[in-house]
Amino acid sequence: MRKEIKVFAPASVTNVSCGFDIMGFALDWPGDELVLRIKKQPGVVISKITNDEGKLPLDPYQNTAGFSLISMMNELELDHGIELEINKKMPLGSGLGSSAASAVASVFALNEILGRPLSKEGLLPFALEGEKITSGGKIHADNVAACLYGGFIIVRSLNPLEIFNIDYPQNLHCTIIHPHIELRTAEMRRIIRDNVSLSDAVQQWGNIACLVAGLIKSDFSLIERSLQDVIIEPIRSKVIPGFEEVKRAAIGAGALGSSISGSGPSIFALSTAQGIAQTTADAMSQIFNEMEVKHDIYISKINRNGPKIIE
Repeated sequence: MRKEIKVFAPASVTNVSCGFDIMGFALDWPGDELVLRIKKQPGVVISKITNDEGKLPLDPYQNTAGFSLISMMNELELDHGIELEINKKMPLGSGLGSSAASAVASVFALNEILGRPLSKEGLLPFALEGEKITSGGKIHADNVAACLYGGFIIVRSLNPLEIFNIDYPQNLHCTIIHPHIELRTAEMRRIIRDNVSLSDAVQQWGNIACLVAGLIKSDFSLIERSLQDVIIEPIRSKVIPGFEEVKRAAIGAGALGSSISGSGPSIFALSTAQGIAQTTADAMSQIFNEMEVKHDIYISKINRNGPKIIE
């Protein structure tokens, strides 16, 4: 058995406009890097976390990567020790699945070093245990599943867990703009209303169904018409400065559609080509530049494979 392994787990975009809590996809970048080492002394130790501005706990029971690993080790009845180093190569509280990436990276790394005794489906429950730490004890599988499985995913059910990958156009590109403000997932969930009108629900169901159909059929016109959220975006967008202007700029630059990534504040836009994705990035960035809002830009294709071993 190897004594050390270094892995990468990708960021993810969830909700994808109309698919609240049930849709997501993985990005090529940004993401998290994690080093896992087997050690003689029992227990899990997180020796270092870099680029987190001192915000993440080293206590493995309070850290998504650490607790996911502990859950997996307990289930497999492993008695050897593990040391983790986490390099956060993506912003915290960004709506890009930062905590999910750390959770996935840790269980993926252990599974690889053990010779892959578990499938990705088998790893999913352990990563979800870690994700509970940042979501108030509730399970939300969209970020974790997208990061772990890669590609576009659909969450049909949480109990029992049913996750499906769906086909999508190979030339689909994603532009992400991340303004330097932090929104906590738990707080962004609290502002969502508990009840919606039947007319809004029917419109949302239609958009979700046709977005899935558009992705599978590579029907860009249908994708464009379906990237509409009438329930969550109107509420959450109010706390993201410049959201409406950035969204209009993205669509004006040729993007198929644009919305909030996860719980925000990052905003994503989908395009049909690299060049359009870059033009979209420039247009979105210009809005925040005019507002004097610091931000990061990422352009990525859809990550088909999820986490990987790196050297």
